[in-house]
Amino acid sequence: MALWSGRFEEAAAPVTQEFGASLPVDKALYKQDIAGSIAHATMLAAQGIIGQEDADAICEGLKAIEADIDAGTFVFDIADEDIHMAIESELTRRIGAAGGRLHTGRSRNDQVATDTRLAAKALAKDLMEANLGLRAALLDAAEEAGDTVLPGMTHLQHAQPVLLSHHLLAYVWMLGRDFTRLSAAFDAADLLPLGAAALAGTTYPLDRRMTAGLLGFAGVIENSLDAVSDRDFLLDLEYACSVMAVHLSRLSEEIVLWSSQEFGFITLSDAYSTGSSIMPQKKNPDFAELIRGKTGRVVGDLVQLLMTCKGLPLAYNKDMQEDKEGALDAAKTLAQCLAVMTGMVSTWTVNADRMRSVMHRGHLAATDVADYLAKHGMPFREAHAVVGHLVLEAEKQGCDISELPFETFKEASELFGRDITKALDLDAIVAARTTEGGTAPVAVAEQLRRARARYLVDENAVKLLSPVIPMGAPATCSL
Repeated sequence: MALWSGRFEEAAAPVTQEFGASLPVDKALYKQDIAGSIAHATMLAAQGIIGQEDADAICEGLKAIEADIDAGTFVFDIADEDIHMAIESELTRRIGAAGGRLHTGRSRNDQVATDTRLAAKALAKDLMEANLGLRAALLDAAEEAGDTVLPGMTHLQHAQPVLLSHHLLAYVWMLGRDFTRLSAAFDAADLLPLGAAALAGTTYPLDRRMTAGLLGFAGVIENSLDAVSDRDFLLDLEYACSVMAVHLSRLSEEIVLWSSQEFGFITLSDAYSTGSSIMPQKKNPDFAELIRGKTGRVVGDLVQLLMTCKGLPLAYNKDMQEDKEGALDAAKTLAQCLAVMTGMVSTWTVNADRMRSVMHRGHLAATDVADYLAKHGMPFREAHAVVGHLVLEAEKQGCDISELPFETFKEASELFGRDITKALDLDAIVAARTTEGGTAPVAVAEQLRRARARYLVDENAVKLLSPVIPMGAPATCSL
């Protein structure tokens, strides 16, 4: 029998039971639900709202149920509708009337919001730690790259030479901003809804601050309507997941390209590659492709929740039952992507000689040749045109601009001297870009130092987060 059946004369239509149930999804939040109920019961007893004996029975009963779910021996019943009713019903069956006192001063509305916020905190923290793992792998790869150079590209066309370490550090900084977004999502979830009850608060003398402290929340939500009716904290989490997934997708795209025969810049470990069922020679970057593909899934989860929330009047509406599946899916999917990407980066082989061998394609020195003329007094736009004609001549001769004879440069402009060779040296071109954030070895060394310092700050930030209740990992439970 449903916990709300007193108002009704007829049972729900059979078709609605499965349709209306969230248990298959929200049973993943069983640890959060039990922790919230234990904190609530403890507070009720401290406030004299229920007896201490009842509170003790409730807490012990809930711990026993948690142990059964952990062990995979708890049998869920779809008729219970959601994790909250499943646990409360079983609690009352086990301990009797005391179980019926647990819900005093509480609604499923603020209970659900509390469980979801606790889960969002746990998921955000897990992803922050996974983010740090990938950043560590990229930082190590950047340091190991040393003076390895590769063609920097725009529009997938050779543009200017850069250090491989500089290229990899770009992703480190992207992931650093992703960490900040996850941290903000954690903070957004770190407020207690319990005490809001259905929407208007309660007549019972609840100590919300006590409950918040017991559950590790930084504070309480100030408005009871707001407490039960918004899921913007989940939107924050899913947005952070989506942006990071997009960053991983970009890196995956480059891994796919770099590991191809056409590029040959890296060789992926066998452990992070697959073969073909028909073509024996194949070594496919399937896992990079999967990360790229799963990005659409993560972004889709965000869009789903945005559309669910967009037209809801205050306060709680059943639409909001659709809030958790996407968030859980996005976080789980992203966590897997981060683990796989960390493995790929940690185990790939950089083919530095191959990277250097393709540097004399695409006229990578062209910008520096134009700068040479500008530094000798020619307006840059005029210099740009002169070098453009030199590139055209090189194309006609089937060579790189760096391979043109000095006479050709001299014919293009009297400003060219024999020292033009310095502007054609790719290592010198890289070394000359000493501006803060540039690709010169001295600039990259400083950038690497700052990136590692930022990593340590973020690593410490995880340690300073308010307490979380980890997501459960039960053995298989029947439903």
